[in-house]
Amino acid sequence: EVHLVESGGGTVQAGGSLRLSCVVGGFSNDDYAVGWFRQAPGKEREGIASISRSDGFTEYADSMKDRFIIFRDDAKNTVYLQLISLKLEDTAVYYCAAYIEAIRGAGLGLPVHYDYWGQGTQVTVSS
Repeated sequence: EVHLVESGGGTVQAGGSLRLSCVVGGFSNDDYAVGWFRQAPGKEREGIASISRSDGFTEYADSMKDRFIIFRDDAKNTVYLQLISLKLEDTAVYYCAAYIEAIRGAGLGLPVHYDYWGQGTQVTVSS
C-alpha cells in the first residue's frame, strides 16, 4: 500500500529555517514524483516544488524557488523540503504528495495531478 508520512513541522521564529521530511513507501518498482504543497487558512492549496525519482528532475513554483529547496535521499526513501528565511505568511499545513511518473511525466503540476497524499504537517512562523 502506498503511503506518505510528513514530519518536521513545528513553530519557528521568522527568519529561521526548517526542514520537512516525507517518507514514501509502497511504489515497488514504479518511478514516482513527489511534490510539496501548502495550505493556509482561507487560502487555496498551492504548489511549492516537485522532484522525480527517475532522474531527480526538480521544478519549483515561481513564487517559491528563492526560499525553498527540494531534495531526496533514496537510501531513506525520503524527500525533503528545506524552508529558509521563513516569514509569517509561510504559516500553513505542508503536504507531500506523489504520482506515478509514467502516467503524466515529471513536473510540479496541480494538486489534482497527485494520487497519493500525506496527512500534512503544521508549520507555524512566529514573530
